[in-house]
Amino acid sequence: MIEPVPFTPDLTVKPEVTGFFDPQTNTISYVVRDPASRACAVVDSVMDIDYAAGRITSEGADRIVDFVRSNRLEVAWIIETHVHADHLSAAPYIQDKLGGKLGIGENITIVQDTFGKIFNEGTEFQRDGSQFDRLFTDGDSYAIGGLTAHVMHTPGHTPACMTHVIGDAAFIGDTLFMPDGGSARADFPGGDARTLFRSIRRVLSLPDDMRLFVCHDYGPNGRDIKWETTVGIEKAHNIHVKDGVTEDEFAAMREARDKTLAMPKLIIPSLQINMRAGQLPPGEDDGKTYLKVPVNRL
Repeated sequence: MIEPVPFTPDLTVKPEVTGFFDPQTNTISYVVRDPASRACAVVDSVMDIDYAAGRITSEGADRIVDFVRSNRLEVAWIIETHVHADHLSAAPYIQDKLGGKLGIGENITIVQDTFGKIFNEGTEFQRDGSQFDRLFTDGDSYAIGGLTAHVMHTPGHTPACMTHVIGDAAFIGDTLFMPDGGSARADFPGGDARTLFRSIRRVLSLPDDMRLFVCHDYGPNGRDIKWETTVGIEKAHNIHVKDGVTEDEFAAMREARDKTLAMPKLIIPSLQINMRAGQLPPGEDDGKTYLKVPVNRL
């Protein structure tokens, strides 16, 4: 059963949205501004990493910081649509520079419990989501100046995935891609293809004119990178889940496709850092920080 949207969208409210594309991870971060004030939110920010060198830098995040400062904006919220497995979050870096509260879906606790065990983090790693300022539940709302943002739980890619609807704009994370990109994988721990289908159909039950902003784009067939679509366009043209595709058809396609996909190249550092709200693991006796790589025993 597909749950109804727990609020009434207001398409007369039109936030200003600026996207920032990160070519290393094909991620799009957003600054969402209340046009009637200086308040804004930052969605799905990215910290740069040279994995082989073990070096984390802030070039991409600094583009967002510079944009906010040059436009004299005030950050009310720093939003994570989910725990990303393909890039490091810049949330604590941006929070330190610009302020704002950090929010994610309440099922971050499931992700923390799962990957806390995988990375053998021990009892000192808190699995209650306390690293974040707010844990959102389905139907929650929060303010960005005069804007009201509404939250929908849209799991399937991960248990903690949330869609944030702000006026006529919805930030859908990895739930759905541009029409020629289809949908996100559902084979990470806690993911499920059928659950993802129902979440996508829930997103597509929003008004046809609702703007949808995706978290990733890979430029299929060599086209230019894009990150904005609409509910109506997705319903008519999405290659995986347009109108007429059944749950059984989608699940069979998604599960078969996921078996062919390699793990994201940054999954090891991303999960260890992002489940901590973008913070590095504690330093060890030598004062340095290390990331773990679980390996199979022969």
